[in-house]
Amino acid sequence: MMSMIPRFEPPSSPSRRSPNRLCLLAASALTGLVLPAAPILATPAAAPVAPAAAEPAPAVVAGAARRVTPGEMQSGALLLRANEEGAYVEAPRLGTDVEIDVSGPTARARVTQHFTNPSEGWVEGVYVYPLPESAVVDTLKMVIGERIVVGEIKERGEARQVYEAAKREGRKAGLVEQERPNMFTNSVANIGPGETVVIQIEYQESVRQSGEEFSLRLPLVVGPRYNPPPTVQVVDLGPEGQGWGRLADPVPDRARIEPPVLDPRLHPPVNPVTITVRLEAGFELAGVASAHHRVAIEDKGPSSRIVRLAEGAVAGNRDFELTWRAAPRRTPSVGLFRERVGNEDYVLAFLTPPAGEAPVERRPREAILVIDNSGSMGGQSIREAKASLDFALRRLKPEDRFNIIRFDNTFDVLFPAPVPADAANIARARGFVSALEASGGTEMVPAMVAALADRGGDDGRYVRQVVFLTDGAIGNEQQLLDAITRNRGRSRIFMVGIGSAPNTYLMTRAAELGRGTFTHIGSASQVEERMRALFERLESPAVTGLSARFSAGGADVTPEALPDLYRGEPLVVAARLGQLDGTLEVEGRIGDQPWRASLALAGAAEGKGLSKLWARRKITDAEVGLTLHEIDRPEADRRILQLALAHRLVTRLTSLVAVDVTPSRPEGRTLTRTDIPLNLPAGWDFDKVFGSERRDPRTRADAGGTKLERTGLAGGGAWAKVVATRAAPAAVAANPQLQQVALPQGATDAELRMMIGAALMLLGALMVWRLRRRPT
Repeated sequence: MMSMIPRFEPPSSPSRRSPNRLCLLAASALTGLVLPAAPILATPAAAPVAPAAAEPAPAVVAGAARRVTPGEMQSGALLLRANEEGAYVEAPRLGTDVEIDVSGPTARARVTQHFTNPSEGWVEGVYVYPLPESAVVDTLKMVIGERIVVGEIKERGEARQVYEAAKREGRKAGLVEQERPNMFTNSVANIGPGETVVIQIEYQESVRQSGEEFSLRLPLVVGPRYNPPPTVQVVDLGPEGQGWGRLADPVPDRARIEPPVLDPRLHPPVNPVTITVRLEAGFELAGVASAHHRVAIEDKGPSSRIVRLAEGAVAGNRDFELTWRAAPRRTPSVGLFRERVGNEDYVLAFLTPPAGEAPVERRPREAILVIDNSGSMGGQSIREAKASLDFALRRLKPEDRFNIIRFDNTFDVLFPAPVPADAANIARARGFVSALEASGGTEMVPAMVAALADRGGDDGRYVRQVVFLTDGAIGNEQQLLDAITRNRGRSRIFMVGIGSAPNTYLMTRAAELGRGTFTHIGSASQVEERMRALFERLESPAVTGLSARFSAGGADVTPEALPDLYRGEPLVVAARLGQLDGTLEVEGRIGDQPWRASLALAGAAEGKGLSKLWARRKITDAEVGLTLHEIDRPEADRRILQLALAHRLVTRLTSLVAVDVTPSRPEGRTLTRTDIPLNLPAGWDFDKVFGSERRDPRTRADAGGTKLERTGLAGGGAWAKVVATRAAPAAVAANPQLQQVALPQGATDAELRMMIGAALMLLGALMVWRLRRRPT
């Protein structure tokens, strides 16, 4: 039987709440996993990377990966807890190379992941990693020595069956599955002692444009997600019902999106990443910049650059963002590209409406400002969020009105109703924001519902806008999207993603459903610039009533419902055409003025990967239609599956699987599963996410070791423990550090209050009993 470790399962308890899986604290003093790592060479554009030379294989032992204790380690190693008390297994090592080729409006990326097994047994490595929310994953290659195995797209269930069969038979196999549009899982089976297996995936995406700035963003780490516990939502009282409630889990796949996370205080970062971007902008460049990483930029011509990380390999603990601008007066306002695949033409059009020269009467605004002060926002994130909200308050005009909502596992509304933005109210609001601290769980849905509660009564005089600042670190995304659909009314939702690794899928989709925009603030230096740009959009008239029509007819256009646009935002339309002929006609209104544009299709330039981008956008249309209840789930699934299989795309219904034909694991050897741990995103506060730490003076440490206890809400007071180990060199390996770690902070403190109440009742009963026993 296959050993399923080292997943940590906390002890069952009637009071246990599990908003997120407990992080597995694993530490390392001198390990090949930490940075600086052995060099990982960039992959040539024309060929997959070959694995680095494997380390000499240690002596092979029968059975699964050898269980060890910290004292047995003679060199640094990253250990994960095994089944046996006090036993561990060495974690597979991971290194990643990313190459991105930008060609005009599109980017093609190749992600190469090196899975190395440093242990003496056979392992299955499982790694949860992020990609851009619009990424079109379409290629999988598995490199074993000099052999390359190309993956196939299959329905998700079938792909899993193929992978599991190969795993049982001892054959090497790779499986890529989508957990969310921006979160994927790589599983690699049967990595032998000392072996390196290389998994390479490729994806396509569109370049983002905002005003005069173009950008691409590469997420490098999945932040820990807050997953609310299941709650009873429905009671069956029908003729055949028995009156019992059915348990509905808001995060049915919680076990798949909770990878172990390392405490950065105990060891250096792991999972090194190298990045190379080859930029062909298609216009003369004025500047190229990286917001969060030091880069070396090689000038290859007026419109061409090669960008590499200046430090070589870096920790995968914050998103990489690259931006570029056109030379003065060279920023394009129109882009039209075509691609022919088979007998069909695909078109991708970018069109930026004019800002408008005539002054437009400014309508007063009702601004509902929402700030996330949950535990995941601790550290740098809460400082950025407070600075952003303070900027928003100072931007309000006296004729506006506003309110503030703050939330963690509870929420507060500052004023009973929106109040005028006068000096006294603004001062009170700024004081309220300044005093906020990050702690608790992330119950986003109640706060969003409260923000969308519209009292009306203003005869439409106010433009109602909700500005929502958060890192989006939740697993119940669909619940939030459903709440927006039900409650949005006339409100427009502007999502502001805070921190080094926000959940951009959630915030992009929330802004789309809320007819607003998404803005990312990844560092303190970006607060003023990006909040100013956001408020310039909020204060400008939107381009509304947009429609796009191809004169030749018969075009399949996406998005099906065109969004409203704000200043500097381009309209992006993709279409599949029977023939490349005629024009694209776009119409709308800027404020009260009509606007119209016409693009001749004959002038379209050659583009790459447009058919896959069109298919991905059609899949998004189906998902949005499902959320808006315009189509039912069987119809949405039918559309998604048809598009995914026809265009070879990974979706929630399809996966890529690659299987080697030759068994490599000898018969009789068992396999150990190991979930490769992630870094905590840069700027996050570990204690704010997983509970606070205190040193217990009553605990004596053996031979100089230290015992730590963690305290916090921990799911309403429930405790769970896990041992994590720093396997140090032999001189200190005999004295491992042990820790007790609380679960991430819970959804509510109701259980804690109930326990306190019960204790008080018991104390009261005891006092009454003692009084009655006193002699009179």
